[in-house]
Amino acid sequence: MLKIRLSMIGAKKRPIYKIVVADSRFPRDGRFIEKVGFFNPLLPKTKKERFNLKVERIKHWISKGAKPTSRVSRILGEAEIFPMPSKGNNPQKAIPKKDRKKDKLDGEKLAVEGVKAEVKKEEPKKEASKAEPKKEEPKKDVSKATPSKTEEKKEAPKAEQKKAEPKKEEPKKK
Repeated sequence: MLKIRLSMIGAKKRPIYKIVVADSRFPRDGRFIEKVGFFNPLLPKTKKERFNLKVERIKHWISKGAKPTSRVSRILGEAEIFPMPSKGNNPQKAIPKKDRKKDKLDGEKLAVEGVKAEVKKEEPKKEASKAEPKKEEPKKDVSKATPSKTEEKKEAPKAEQKKAEPKKEEPKKK
């Protein structure tokens, strides 16, 4: 299968790409059939020299059945040779990778808990219809003598910080 894809040239940290027509089985920087342009991602998008394409040859290879890769199709879309591909939906892109794993695990836990909760909700409905409705007790005034929940929360981390400090050990004498 023929592909129109990027083949990397240039130095380390300074990439420049050739746009080539190649068999999909060939290595990225390996053998190719024809060079049809180049792409320099380091130049700003406004510069004309950012990419150079042989439009006639690209259209010829597309008519022969060559398929551009996603990145090349974006380049061809900017040059208005090929229709611009639709943008993908990646809601995870803005989340750092270390947090993505936590979110996936939390999502799986929530899904499992949700299934269990649904089963439990169905059973109490049967019992609730038989049981008498509970009467609500009036709320009692909280006096100033007892500390509020926010004050308790402020004091609790201080105690935890003291516990978290590791004890210093004396070096062993020989």
